[in-house]
Amino acid sequence: MLESQSPSHGFQDRNPSESPTASAVPMLEVRPGLYLGGAAAVAEPDHLREAGITAILTVDSEEPGFKAGAGVEGLRSLFVPALDKPETDLLSHLDRCVAFIGQARTEGRAVLVHCHAGVSRSVAIVTAFVMKNDKLSFEEAYENLQTIKPEAKMNEGFEWQLKLYQAMGYEVDTSSAIYKQYRLQKVTEKYPELQSLPQELFAVDPTTVSQGLKDEVLYKCRKCRRSLFRSSSILGHSEGSGPLAFAHKRMAPSFMLATGTQCTSYFIEPVQWMESALLGVMDGQLLCPKCSAKLGSFNWYGEQCSCGRWITPAFQIHKNRVDEKKMLPVLGSQTRKI
Repeated sequence: MLESQSPSHGFQDRNPSESPTASAVPMLEVRPGLYLGGAAAVAEPDHLREAGITAILTVDSEEPGFKAGAGVEGLRSLFVPALDKPETDLLSHLDRCVAFIGQARTEGRAVLVHCHAGVSRSVAIVTAFVMKNDKLSFEEAYENLQTIKPEAKMNEGFEWQLKLYQAMGYEVDTSSAIYKQYRLQKVTEKYPELQSLPQELFAVDPTTVSQGLKDEVLYKCRKCRRSLFRSSSILGHSEGSGPLAFAHKRMAPSFMLATGTQCTSYFIEPVQWMESALLGVMDGQLLCPKCSAKLGSFNWYGEQCSCGRWITPAFQIHKNRVDEKKMLPVLGSQTRKI
């Protein structure tokens, strides 16, 4: 449990359980000028006016219709369409939600963050704001919020997304391996229904661009030297338990299995040249687009790395099928290989 903080820098020193009607109130002030609530909080304009709320962030399936003449002058609002389901992508909206709350509070506005019940979606958004504002871990911020609102309980999908948010340094970095892997997993959840794959899913084919980034490595087909992907496309993963992870497939006793097997493949984000091979099938081979040499394989349901770690989805390139070439920028637009 975190130490109590002053009103100007932390949660207010209050315990909702002290009041028998605490869980019935339409909204609760969890920070000075920051309110958390459900749909009832915006159904009665008097509640907003009495609290001095002039900024509302709604995260719900439907945008609320504020009544005309609500008595709230200069009202600012932000609507984020989202269902209270683990598979809902809330992570991609966190930056603008946190920025909206922060800007409103900087301007001296009181802010209401609400969903339908005020228990999951709005709790996730407020937790993200507290994490970034105070540089707290997900567990610390969430526990702190639950001391004020005990019934707060976001779904497990939102918990996972906030942990990713923390891992990215409280900012949604779309270029990071963490976000790329997250985005791929979200596409995998919808893959059977997809008629086409989002173009933003694919990394640019390195043969279509000539400029290399500083210290970036280019990977080429060992057979024909065709450029395949850059080091920025590699999605790293923590090492698994080695051969022990494959014990169920072996005849040898488990005590004979060594640990610490190194990864023999790169797991990468899809690259543009893969698109035709990926659509419409769940798994298959990855072939060089120039010479058709086998490079590896893909599986939307996932594959196991040689280190034992399970990767989902998996776009696997065997290390012994490619060569590394370091690219050095020259005159801002050309590249030189070493």
